[in-house]
Order: sequence, then structure tokens, then C-alpha cells
Amino acid sequence: MSLNHIEIHKDEMKTIGIDVIPIGAFSEKAQSPHRDDHYMLIVLTQGVFELELDFKHITMSNHCAYYVAPGQVHSYINQNNCKGWYLFMDSLLISEKYTQILNTNLNSKQGIQLTSDNLLFSAVPLLENLLKQKKEFFQDQTEYSLTDTILGFFIGALIQEDSDKELIGRQKYQTVNMFKQLLQSRYKENKKVKDYASLLNITPLYLNEIVKQVTGFTVSYWIQQTIALEAKRLLYYTELDIKQIAFELGYEDHAYFSRFMKKNIGMTSSEFRLKNHDLSNNSPVIDNH
Repeated sequence: MSLNHIEIHKDEMKTIGIDVIPIGAFSEKAQSPHRDDHYMLIVLTQGVFELELDFKHITMSNHCAYYVAPGQVHSYINQNNCKGWYLFMDSLLISEKYTQILNTNLNSKQGIQLTSDNLLFSAVPLLENLLKQKKEFFQDQTEYSLTDTILGFFIGALIQEDSDKELIGRQKYQTVNMFKQLLQSRYKENKKVKDYASLLNITPLYLNEIVKQVTGFTVSYWIQQTIALEAKRLLYYTELDIKQIAFELGYEDHAYFSRFMKKNIGMTSSEFRLKNHDLSNNSPVIDNH
């Protein structure tokens, strides 16, 4: 891993933009913290699987599934008697409706415990076998359709417990999704609620109201959490100095940036880095929650 950026894993999939790899097929412990340029769905049928995802310690057990979005920093910590699959998917292959739901649940609810008879567990090995076949007529289209079906099973279970699931597909939900997409691409330049409200052609008050209704948190919360998370990634996983990180995140005044960090994570940038000074040995920070 470079000292000045976080490694991005690319080209991990077959040419069609989909791949299925059994858990245990490669040495997970050898995987250093990294980002992906695609979505990954971890489907577990047996055992205990632990991963570090953006400073959260995630423990999966038995029948469950968890998604990792492009750009999220993750590493594999431990696997005990695990069976299941990694499903890699190019973002361009995921339908707009599913992408909206994944974006809206990002950093809030990314996994779900499932019953053993969930059709997801039958569909993934079917896709795995299909990918191994010699190319037949319409095979690519069949693989795309089956991947979409698998995502449907997963997302259907993910939102089943959501009290606001009736909002999905409606204008409010679409607007919140647009806000979260804008936030991921513009947080370095735009740091105020009114900036995003203006981009969406709505009032700050209305944006705050619908974001709180759909996600449970305010617009300011999401802005601050997005900036603080990327700051922690850069402080922990790179050796860029604090002034460089502040500038990278759109702050010309690094002292103001450190005050922002103190307010949002409880310590200044220097204090966070000092606490995690062994950033070169890839020892994961565990934030049990």
C-alpha cells in the first residue's frame, strides 16, 4: 500500500463485470486494507466471518449477507469454519432502483441476517456454476438477470424491516438518494446544507426534513460523518501530513480542520494519528458498535 493513497482493487471480475468466488478460495488474512471500484456482496451460509469496514468491526455468522460499496475501506480479519461466497458486481450493472437503496443505506444498514431457506442461498451457486460454463446463446444476459435477481433477494430482505419502506421509489426517497450521491462526489467542496439544497432546487428546511425522515439523521450529520470518515481513512492508512489531508478535504486552514475533527470524533487530527501511530503495520482499528 502506498504511503500517500489507499490501494484500490480493480479488475477483480470477469470481463462481463460479474464474478463469484467461494469464501476461502484466497487468503483473506493476506488482504491489506483497501477500497474496491465495484460492489461486493458477502454471502455467508456457515461459520463466523469478521471484517473491518471503515473503522467498524463487522461480525457475520451463519446465514447472512453484507454489502460493501465502492470506495469503502475494508479488510478481512478472521474466518472460522466459513462457507459462502463473495459476489463482485460492476456498479454499471446494478439497476437504478437498487442503487438508490444501497446508497441510502450506506454507512447505516449494510447487512441482514437471513433464514436458511432464503432463495439467495440457492441463486448464488447457480450463478457461480453458470459463470464456469462455456458461452452459450444469451449466457451473458442470463448472468446479468441472475445477478439482478440475487440483488433483489438481498435488498428485499434488507428493507423488509424498514418502517419507511413505502417511501422507496417515491420522490422523497429519490431526492434523498440524489443528496447522498451528491455528497459522495462533492463533500470536499460543499460543506453546508444550503449547498446541497441549492443543487437539488429545494429549501434547506425541506431537505433536512426528508433526509431525517428517510435516514433518521440530519443533512449536517451526513456531511460531517462523510468528511470525518474520509479524514480518518487518510490519517490512518496513509502518511500524508495533516496539512496535506486538510487540503485534500477542502480545508485551507488545517487548524480549523483539526477543530472540526475534535468536534466530530472527539479528538484532533494529531491526537487521532498519535493514538493510531502504527498505521504502517495494517493493524485494524476496531470500533465495536
